[in-house]
Amino acid sequence: HNRESNFWNLDKKTSNLTSNRFVWLDDIQAFTAETFRIDKKPDPANWAYKSLYRGDIARYKRRGDSCLGIDAKKQCITWDSSASKRKQLQRRPERYFTKNNVKMLNTDGIPVCNKSSPSDPTAFIPVFQMETDDPSDTTDVNPLGIYDPSTTVWLQGKGCKSTDHEPVNTQQTIQEPGININSILMTKVEEHNKKVRENPRDINAWMEFVSFQDELMRGPSPYASKGEQEVRRKSLKLILEKKLAILERAIESNPSNVDLKLARLKLCTEFWEPPALIKEWQKLIFLHPNNPELWKKYLLFCQSQFTTFSVSKINSLYGKCLTTLAAVQDGTMVSHPLLPGTEEAMLAIFIQQCHFLRQAGHSEKAVSLFQALIDFTFFKPDSVKDLPTRGQVEFFEPFWDSGEPRIGEKGARGWKAWMHQQEKGGWIALKPDDDDEEIDEDQEIKDKSLPKWHIWLDIEYSREARHWLPWRPDKTKKETEEDCEDPERQVLFDDLGPSLIQLSNPDLQRQLLYSFLQFLGVPCTSKLFPSNLYIAMDENNIFESVLSDEKPLTSVSFPLSGFNSIGHMDTMLRGRHHIGHYKEGEEFIQNVFHVLFLLFSGKEKSNLSICWLQYEISKVVQCLQAKNKKKLKAQGRKSKKLAKNLLKEPDNRNHLSLWKLYAYLEWLLGNIDDARKVFDTALCTAGTGGCKSPQLCSLSLLYAQLEVELLESTEGAVISRAVHILTKLAESGPYVPYSGQVLSVNVLKARKTYEHALQDYLSKPSVSDQDQVSDANQLVNLVGCYALFQYLTVGIDAAVLIYAQTSEKLEAPGPQKCENTGENFGIQNFPTALEAITLLHTNLLRFHMKISVYPLNPLREALTEALKRYPSNQSLWRSYIHIQRKSHSASKARRFFDGVTRSTNSLEPWLFAIQAEQLRKKLTENVQRADIGEIHSTIPETGLTNRIVALFEHAVQSENGTHCPLLWRMYLNFLASLGKKEKSKGLFYKALQNCPWAKVLYMDAVEYFPDDLQETLDLMTEKELRVRVPMEELDLLLEV
Repeated sequence: HNRESNFWNLDKKTSNLTSNRFVWLDDIQAFTAETFRIDKKPDPANWAYKSLYRGDIARYKRRGDSCLGIDAKKQCITWDSSASKRKQLQRRPERYFTKNNVKMLNTDGIPVCNKSSPSDPTAFIPVFQMETDDPSDTTDVNPLGIYDPSTTVWLQGKGCKSTDHEPVNTQQTIQEPGININSILMTKVEEHNKKVRENPRDINAWMEFVSFQDELMRGPSPYASKGEQEVRRKSLKLILEKKLAILERAIESNPSNVDLKLARLKLCTEFWEPPALIKEWQKLIFLHPNNPELWKKYLLFCQSQFTTFSVSKINSLYGKCLTTLAAVQDGTMVSHPLLPGTEEAMLAIFIQQCHFLRQAGHSEKAVSLFQALIDFTFFKPDSVKDLPTRGQVEFFEPFWDSGEPRIGEKGARGWKAWMHQQEKGGWIALKPDDDDEEIDEDQEIKDKSLPKWHIWLDIEYSREARHWLPWRPDKTKKETEEDCEDPERQVLFDDLGPSLIQLSNPDLQRQLLYSFLQFLGVPCTSKLFPSNLYIAMDENNIFESVLSDEKPLTSVSFPLSGFNSIGHMDTMLRGRHHIGHYKEGEEFIQNVFHVLFLLFSGKEKSNLSICWLQYEISKVVQCLQAKNKKKLKAQGRKSKKLAKNLLKEPDNRNHLSLWKLYAYLEWLLGNIDDARKVFDTALCTAGTGGCKSPQLCSLSLLYAQLEVELLESTEGAVISRAVHILTKLAESGPYVPYSGQVLSVNVLKARKTYEHALQDYLSKPSVSDQDQVSDANQLVNLVGCYALFQYLTVGIDAAVLIYAQTSEKLEAPGPQKCENTGENFGIQNFPTALEAITLLHTNLLRFHMKISVYPLNPLREALTEALKRYPSNQSLWRSYIHIQRKSHSASKARRFFDGVTRSTNSLEPWLFAIQAEQLRKKLTENVQRADIGEIHSTIPETGLTNRIVALFEHAVQSENGTHCPLLWRMYLNFLASLGKKEKSKGLFYKALQNCPWAKVLYMDAVEYFPDDLQETLDLMTEKELRVRVPMEELDLLLEV
């Protein structure tokens, strides 16, 4: 038995050995007696030859597949695995993206030309016509008559009769490809060199020469010798170095040109370290300290350098920038002249600084900056007005540090009043108000069982919302500065002194006020400055359009969606936590309005009242969107009270815009009968201005639109309340409330009136700028009323026709020159009017599609035309993706998005293109996950995810997208929603490289990567972003 098992083991060992190709002698020492090895691949040459030495063995190669000595008719040999076949198999046809083919595609085509006739400029070889002597003999060779005469002659076998057309030497026609292209490139190089040599001051020529380098690198090298085509690596560094050399030559010729130096710095970003780059920037700023555009670029550069970034550093840099520009403006910096547009740029930089501080979480500093500049601008004592800016700031400091109430605080009187009182001998101490009840702080931790990161986010958010006002010691409670629990909540004068600037232009002073109101969340008409628009964009609410989907005609579009107002720092997943501000914040806004009402009177004061009422309406709209009935009721009570108080003021009693907003507020709250009463009262008291009164037109338009939205269909619309309102407007008589019918005679009269009024407006020559704005508004309201009237009495096509005619008139510049202005009447005068009319047009089409059957194409065409002209209009984009959602084919929309993103620098097309794809993805997922047995998805998810990622990648590489926090937040949110944790983390750090100041990014990261809470907080502390709840405090709070 034992012997048997040994035998089996031996057998196994042997089989192991024989299965391998090579065997080492060391492995087989166990049985040396008869060791042999089986060769699995025998060599027949061992039998055929006497020797095993390979030199003795004859070698041959077979040529062809034949064999000598066989009878080809009876015998044949099939050769196995012929080498030629094997070679053929190995050579696959090459695809277009292989190295050789790419090289071939990159070279330009070879122009073929006839060299024998250099005077003839044609770029092709002509086929000469031949007259045949007798057409009858051609029928046998050309039965169908389709060959040209020269071919027919050839088919007949005859020679060419005319000897002057000798065949062109092929050598001349086909040129050697390399040389031909080289000669073209060389000529271009020579041209560029000649241009910059003859005219070294021409900046455009230099810039063109720089961008030509890319084209030059694509072709073969023009400097290689004819025989050997040089093979060269097209390295990026090589191109960059060539461009750099050209730019340095250009700067030598134009030492004072800023554009060339900026282009050079942009190139250097690719291969220089940040410290070296910053040094170069500093040199550039030192040479041109009076150039505000350069300062803006420098600030953005420093703000987005993650390695060297810290909030205090950047904040002091903003201060330095504004101090320098203020010195240039005062004339105290003698070395550099004041450039035009500096004051406007200074305000833009100031607002950018406030948004920077808000985004970094230092909201107290941002609010203080605005408070200080408003006091510094509007309450300046006459005694200091002639001093330079720095001198005025020195006088302002004692006021700021005196503990006196500031703008937005109770009892604020302003700097001027304080100075007067100081000269007289101080204030009289006022008794504190007793009615100020103590507000209970909400208990900060509501549920200790939640994970730590969740609790941290909750507390951080709540403090962000409650504590955005700067902390001031309350004198009545005998508080001192030491009593403040969080020293960061106090703002020192050193933080804001350098940023104070003088604004002498009244328009800019107003812009400052409205910017502050927008900052607090009050919707105003004016937009932010475009230069800092996208780096302040950080809120994901630009796609929300609940009301505009339900009520397309009257959807309110507030100009600043996309920007978080102060006190709101919501993460992407949670969305808006609360509406408006907490009690302290609302009181602050109220106080700000009261102070501003004292500053202005007349129209400006009414505009401020409109802003305040719009703010209340915006809160009601948010309540409606959130479907929070309890909150809506409370908010409605407050808002109505405010509206009534505003209307009680003598200045506002006859102000139709306020009555309009009040009636709209009642309508939104669902009190339709009350709203109608308000509208009717306003129209009765408005007088008989008719179509000529802009406010009356606007009021009637809104009233009619709201009424139309109540209609179920266009049946019986001719005798509806809306038609009554619009006919009464056209009659210009006293308004009579609706009694249930409309006379057709009145309808006909009204139509004629509208037609004439519109013609008058369109043929009217333009006047001053101020009148232009009111004219534009009036035109929009008039067209809106007329089109709505036609829609109700005739039909949708009649309304669309009016919009089309008006738009055509506004687009085409009139041929006649106006005598008084010498300007063409055209789109330049009414740019906003055309946009507003387009919006009315598309909204009416959307409404009509909602209540009746109508093709989608007219609306789609109207929207695409409008968006090509106004690519940054968010309302139009919202409508566009709303209608695209219903379409199964995405290719049209994708082509359109692609076209628009190429033709504009705006970021909106990218954002909405991404949103459209995400909605499509959501739709396909819903269809695929629907729980109805076996379901066949009609829309396959073919690479939608990859498409969205590609869109994001392109968008973040665009000039405006690189530093837009909202775009990075959306990208991060998308990757996190796919569950790609590692990728998302990489993206988060990439986002920080570009937007290290955006605190919302860090808060989003805490939600996506809860395990790294400590790491994220350390990063925020290192970069000096505001952390309101340090980890140590959180641990203490959790222990209690």
